Formats: sequence, structure tokens, C-alpha cells
Amino acid sequence: MNDRTALVTGANKGIGKDIARLLAAEGFAVYVGSRDPGRGQRAVEEIGAGARPLVLDVTDPDGIAQAAAQVDRLDVLVNNAGIAPSLAPPAETPVEEYRRAYETNVFGVVAVTNAFLPALRRSPHPRIVNVSSGTGSLTWSTHPNPQFTPGSGGAAAYRSSKAALNALTVFYAQTLDKDSFKVNSLAPGLRATDLNARAAAGGDPAEAAQGALRLALLPDDGPTGGFFSWDGTPVPW
Repeated sequence: MNDRTALVTGANKGIGKDIARLLAAEGFAVYVGSRDPGRGQRAVEEIGAGARPLVLDVTDPDGIAQAAAQVDRLDVLVNNAGIAPSLAPPAETPVEEYRRAYETNVFGVVAVTNAFLPALRRSPHPRIVNVSSGTGSLTWSTHPNPQFTPGSGGAAAYRSSKAALNALTVFYAQTLDKDSFKVNSLAPGLRATDLNARAAAGGDPAEAAQGALRLALLPDDGPTGGFFSWDGTPVPW
């Protein structure tokens, strides 16, 4: 009997919903994390067999604790929930905009990961996938790369928050390695989601979700503390 369980945050739409759908197709019982109960339920109905609703706002400590209390064991955690307040460069970005971005993209990941660690420790093969961004790579931001034109300091709040998320990926991987965890970051590429105005012109979110699935299903000799593009190629920090 396949009793593997996964949680995807921000899974009521976009890349998150596609990740949840792929995990369900692999036989996982998938908790579809969503701030809005109605949207979460609709996503569960669309995904079908294996999907379960879980009300989860990654910026609400009490809500996170209540959600974690409902999950006894977890094999895969996909930290997908994220926001991009604007495309503004740093000098034109209010401090409050940074706070909003970091509250979801960084602090929310820490809060959710730490709350669900007890459940993940009950898995023989725990996996954590942090959905980051190629624009959070400092190397790609200053050198030619396959995902975007470098040299722009736009979307400073979003991109810096994803760089911070990448650092946390490394730190979690280093400290959880002895417990058989695999913790990695994913650069999904520009996708047609409602993350920001530019994203609407991106590619198919389902393609990016395949990259998350790959990291969720890593074998015991797979990498940890890495940053990978949706197609499996390594991304420099």
C-alpha cells in the first residue's frame, strides 16, 4: 500500500496546483495548502483522487500550528507559496514592500518548515522542495544565463527574498542531512501565472511542476542543498 503524503503550499492555483496534481498522480495523498478555503476546495475537486484541502496561510503562525496538528506524517513538503509585490528597483521600493515579500517568501517558509518538521521526521525519506527563482541567483543576475536577461535590478524585493530562500535551503540541507532529508531549491522559469504582470507572458506552469516532482522523488543518493532549473540542470547561486 502506498501511503506517501505530501503538502504543497499555495496549491490552489498556478505552479502549486500543477505540483499537487503531479504528486497525486504518483500516488501521494496531497494536502492542497490554500489561504482561502473555497479556492482550496475547488482545487482539490479539480485535482481529484488523492487531494485533500488544508487551510494554510504561511504568514499566520496560529493557522500554521493548526494545520500542522492535522498532519501526522509527511514525506514531501513543497514550499511554493510566494508573492512578488512589484517590479520596482531597490531605490524605488518602499521598505514595507520588502517586509511583505520576506513575510511570505522567507519567514513563511521557515515557519511552515519548522512546524512540519516533526511530521517529516516520521518519514523514512523526507524531501523538502523550495520553489525559488532563477532571478534569485546572484550569478545569473550578473552573467548570461538561459532564463532571463541579466543586468537589471528590477523586482528587488522579490528577487532578494528568493536569494535569502536559497541560503536557507543550504542551511536546512546541512543541518538535516544526518536525518536523511533532501532539501533543494527549484528555479521554475518564467511561467504564465498571476505572480506579476510579466509572468502572464511566461510558459506552461505544468512544465515547471515537473521539476518540483523530480526533486520530491529524489532517491537516497540524490543531491541535497542544491539549486536546480525546472529541467534538472544546476543553477549557480
